[in-house]
Amino acid sequence: MTTTANPKIKPALPVLGPEKNFLGIEDPALYDYTKARFVIQQVPYEHTSSYMRGSAEGPEAILEASHYVEFYDELLDSEPYLNGGICALAPINFENKIDNDAINLIENHTEKLIADEKFVVSLGAEHTVTFGFVKAHAKHFNNLTVLQLDAHSDLRENYLGNPYSHASVMARIHHLGLNICQVGIRAQCKEESELIKSSGNIHTFYAHHIRKNPDWMSEAISCLTENVYITIDADGFDPSVIPSVGTPEPGGLYWEETIDFLQMVFNQKNVVGFDVVEMAPRPDDLRSPYNLAKLVYRLIGFAAHKY
Repeated sequence: MTTTANPKIKPALPVLGPEKNFLGIEDPALYDYTKARFVIQQVPYEHTSSYMRGSAEGPEAILEASHYVEFYDELLDSEPYLNGGICALAPINFENKIDNDAINLIENHTEKLIADEKFVVSLGAEHTVTFGFVKAHAKHFNNLTVLQLDAHSDLRENYLGNPYSHASVMARIHHLGLNICQVGIRAQCKEESELIKSSGNIHTFYAHHIRKNPDWMSEAISCLTENVYITIDADGFDPSVIPSVGTPEPGGLYWEETIDFLQMVFNQKNVVGFDVVEMAPRPDDLRSPYNLAKLVYRLIGFAAHKY
């Protein structure tokens, strides 16, 4: 895919240079906002974390770790960043905004990027932020499914009295009337289970069912509509892959099966954007931010190969 600069579009936030951008890209033409097809926004919003905190540091940690990811992707036999360019933006400043005000800010930032014809990759703190991303994408893409890779359903109507809790983000999205496909779920309350059983818009592939069903990938993809937005909670992975999360749950998704599944999704559907959230970095764990940086780059590669 070739791109040309459009002087009429300007980023709402500063563009990061090689010291802090994604992959440490040095060529200005390949991280310039007006030219880049892919834009990474950092959304360090953490207000309702209920167990181990620290996800606000996740976006920056993933960008820092990305400097050690190879430009060449052996699976794709290419250097995906050359196919459209990748621009990384400075973090959104929430200025004490919480709950609905924070969601509105996220939605507005994301909508601006989509209006500028960018493929938006969002690195978030707590999962609440996905509601803002999805609201923005739903305005631009009809027939949209939200594909959720997660350990938790996040379908509580509210948690600790807050409907904007990270544990309620998919309930907010469900209220939008969108189709939802959940993969890897292995922790939920009875309320969430009952909602899944009663809703025609929620398709849940539990971790214990996946292990017994060799056809789960094709079955999950059959539940998706034409346009797909992907939200990846880091705890959807097994803790052996991504240990630094707020609420680790055993029995999660492994690296190769996740990559295989997501490649099928990109090949068969129109993925319009994605986010990675809920990684809480620890000084003794370099694996989590690095693996997620590699995941982000690979998904960008999947998207780049379609243009």
